[in-house]
Amino acid sequence: MPRKRKTKVQTIQPVINPHAAGADIGAREIYVAVPTALTTEPVRCFPTFTEDLRALVAWLQSLGIKTVAMEATSVYWIPLAELLEEAKIEVCLVNPRQVKNVPGRKTDVMDCQWLHYLHSVGLLRGAFRPAAEVRGVRALWRQRDALVRHASWHIQHVHKALDQMNLQIHHVLADITGQTGAAMVEAILQGERDPAVLAKHRDPRVKATEATLVKALTGDYRAEHLFCLGQAFAGYQFLQKQITDLDLELARRLTELAPPVPAVAPPAAGSAVPAETTAPKRKAAGKSAPAFDLCGLLTRLHGVDLCAVPGINARGAQTCWSELGGDLSAFPTVKHFTSWLCLCPDNRISGGKILSVRTKPTTNRLARALRMAAQALHLAQNELGDHYRRFRAKLGGAAAITAMAHKLARILYVMIKTRQSYRPDLHEAAGELHRTRTLARLKAKAKDLGFQLVPTPASA
Repeated sequence: MPRKRKTKVQTIQPVINPHAAGADIGAREIYVAVPTALTTEPVRCFPTFTEDLRALVAWLQSLGIKTVAMEATSVYWIPLAELLEEAKIEVCLVNPRQVKNVPGRKTDVMDCQWLHYLHSVGLLRGAFRPAAEVRGVRALWRQRDALVRHASWHIQHVHKALDQMNLQIHHVLADITGQTGAAMVEAILQGERDPAVLAKHRDPRVKATEATLVKALTGDYRAEHLFCLGQAFAGYQFLQKQITDLDLELARRLTELAPPVPAVAPPAAGSAVPAETTAPKRKAAGKSAPAFDLCGLLTRLHGVDLCAVPGINARGAQTCWSELGGDLSAFPTVKHFTSWLCLCPDNRISGGKILSVRTKPTTNRLARALRMAAQALHLAQNELGDHYRRFRAKLGGAAAITAMAHKLARILYVMIKTRQSYRPDLHEAAGELHRTRTLARLKAKAKDLGFQLVPTPASA
């Protein structure tokens, strides 16, 4: 008589989310695991067609599922997540690196069951996702970034075609797509070959002389290179048209989301008219900047002018809003915020010994923008520029950029949370303390060398 096989039944205790499910996302199939107490078929597979995804959501609703955990797999999770949100089912989007299963157990069925197990016992922490209207604007900004990158590739192809024809005009002009460069390229594509005639398109603001332009426009016009030049330049112009259309859509959406500008009451009769306050001078926007007043719209959306922070331009403030929105309630403290940006040390300690304090690798767009803003403070003559140079002298270049990006993140968090404008005077105390310590150090060193520091008398 065969002996019965003993099976171990493990009970998960305590279950924090009894109505949780786990989904393993794929390009063609999605495996979903639900609690065994709710159905006799706890794991089901659904194709990724829209009607099948709707059937999946309806099945989860019939079982009373309230939350679903899934991995952030490329963009395949977005259609299911949006349908689940429409059905009022919470989506817990997790990092695949944080939910790795036991080695050797890698199947779609086991993956969805593992996600369900971790989510049911409360071991998963969902990723931050802004509001739906913010995500819509974010998708457009990311599309715009892609178009700008593609346009730069076409400019490189224009340079390559000119090099192959030995036309050195792009080495003489600062921008081949500017007014002078674009006019010359269009004339070349229309059949003009005389360098003297082409040089007549020179704008008076161009520093290069007309004789230099004539030499730069003398080359070997071969048919194959002209064809490549025409395609590259046409591609650049097409992308510029797409960017212009995208800017109009972004301006429309941001204007709809921004609160109305409060009306200013006219001064009463006989009252003194207040002096006009001049707006702070801003650095001229780059060529790829939007054609509308981005800083003004972002100030209305945030409730405070983030562009007033040294190092933060309109592009940095735009990245902050498109990645976060105006609500930071998902981050209880500034430490949670900087940890989400991966700008905090990742302490690895074993046996009481610190193994590493390196920050975690991240592709967070806001963290990247803050690092670029920190690096731009290298030559800035302001309080934050002084902070960055002190960080650089003490920590080195790479660590100083991370430390300064962390400081900028803390400043932005407080400004958005409290709706308070940037106050440079708050940094004066730290600057005065640094000056006092530097002076004491210099006096001590002079004393050791047998000298005495004497302050310079103030000039009359």
